[in-house]
Amino acid sequence: MLAMVFAAAVIAPRAGAAEVPGTTGMHAEIQIELCAPADAIVRALDLRPRGTPIKVWQFDDAALVLFGRGLRLRLRVTADGRSEFTLKVADQDCARVDRKLIPPGEGKCEYDAYGTGTAGAVSLTRSLDAKSTSDLVAGRIAPAQLLAVSQIRYLRESVGFWPLPPGIHALGPMQVRTYRTKGKLYDIDITQLPDGEQFAEISRKVPLTHATRAKAVMEADLSRAGVEMCADQSSQAGRKLRSLLR
Repeated sequence: MLAMVFAAAVIAPRAGAAEVPGTTGMHAEIQIELCAPADAIVRALDLRPRGTPIKVWQFDDAALVLFGRGLRLRLRVTADGRSEFTLKVADQDCARVDRKLIPPGEGKCEYDAYGTGTAGAVSLTRSLDAKSTSDLVAGRIAPAQLLAVSQIRYLRESVGFWPLPPGIHALGPMQVRTYRTKGKLYDIDITQLPDGEQFAEISRKVPLTHATRAKAVMEADLSRAGVEMCADQSSQAGRKLRSLLR
């Protein structure tokens, strides 16, 4: 496994590979869903924990209106009770997005590569203290009241979806533990829902123009390690939300 990791450490572009106009310097996160039991994945890939487990909450209403509009509100809570509150907007053209709507240090636009597709996504994040985090999760304060100015502005000016509809509330928590391969090449997130259902995903960030080759290398590495990849490689987000609503 160690030899496999080092062999894949550098993904060189093919000679003469064409670049998509406007994407120079942009990155993609390759994501592959795994369908083996969590303990089998840890053993097969010789994984090392990265940090401590965190709690993650998603926010939507009973009809998943936000998800239907390509929006996700996610709260990642650390052991000390503080958190990061993130707005993610799917299907964005990173080459054409208005950079004035993504202040430095508050957000990014990069590509998600999963299944057979690659799509841009804007993420905007603000930090919350422990009290605000607790109030948000408990429903004492509405998600819209804790969004940053940049998050509200992006929803209003780029998405055309503001104010948020009523009924948006916390779903979760999910427990997420992140591992890394021994060579620190890949990250593996293992997520457990309140009912015990688990999801596993391996990921790696690479330059966008290298994504196709890097994904092929990842798939070959997983095959050699004997780790089963899910037949359905669409995003896990919808399945997690629907499970949290049950």
